[in-house]
Amino acid sequence: MRKGAIKETEQNQEQFLARRNVFKKSMKKNLYYLLFALPVLIYVIGLAIIPAITVVYDSFIGRNGYTLANYMALPSYGLYGALINTMMVSVGALLIQLGIALAIAMVLIRPFKGKKAFSTLVIMPLGISTVVSAFVFSIIFQAVGGYANSALVSIGLRPIDWFNTNSSSLGVVMFSDFWKNTPLVALILYGGLSSLPPTLYEAASVDGAGAFNRFIHITLPNIAPIMSIALLVRGVSEFNIFALPLVIVGYHPLILNTLIFENYSSLQTRNISYAAATLLLAIIMIYSIIVVRLGGARDHVN
Repeated sequence: MRKGAIKETEQNQEQFLARRNVFKKSMKKNLYYLLFALPVLIYVIGLAIIPAITVVYDSFIGRNGYTLANYMALPSYGLYGALINTMMVSVGALLIQLGIALAIAMVLIRPFKGKKAFSTLVIMPLGISTVVSAFVFSIIFQAVGGYANSALVSIGLRPIDWFNTNSSSLGVVMFSDFWKNTPLVALILYGGLSSLPPTLYEAASVDGAGAFNRFIHITLPNIAPIMSIALLVRGVSEFNIFALPLVIVGYHPLILNTLIFENYSSLQTRNISYAAATLLLAIIMIYSIIVVRLGGARDHVN
């Protein structure tokens, strides 16, 4: 009995030492990874999280301490119009980008003559500064002497004052944003399409599925997680759109970011801009949660 107890004790000690060694190795490995991620963590915490918390806190500060007056005053500064305009530009540009980018990605996935030249043309807008592209499009859509109106006149149509109404002005911003950012969405979707095994399409073809059915039942379901990533990346950027509308249309019609910037420039209304920025942050967070939950990105990560 005594020898058996001693042997069992030795086995327990060996198991304990083995588990401790595994734990030490795991800790060293995790610490190694943490050292590599530390600069990113410092960057995110210092330049994103802390400023965001500060803005949210200051949005509730008034002359007499904590208050909701900054939020209650926002409608008088054009909040509702800015919200509608932001949604129109962001959702409209995002849907256009997604549709055109998917078409471009499906073209790029197939071998054809001139593919390299086509790829270069598709990616080119990414290399152009946002301010430069905004300035170019403001010239293209000038009411007098603009290239868009010159093209209309050349085919016998009347010129259009593109900045005469809010809708047409936002349409110019939407078109400019679509041209600038569609290549990024196309590259993301192209990566997703490249990962699909050809055997899926071959099996569907053998079963008699046409091109449309293959697209609906194979392509879309399998790239849904990648599409959700594209929607998340571009959607957050779309709600934060600033330089394009500021250069093209200025402060009228207002969007949330130009509303924030306009009021931030004055000390008297700076806390108003903090309140608007907090609302924008809430909208982006809600949008991100919806995309992650409904788009399949969470399952893809797991």
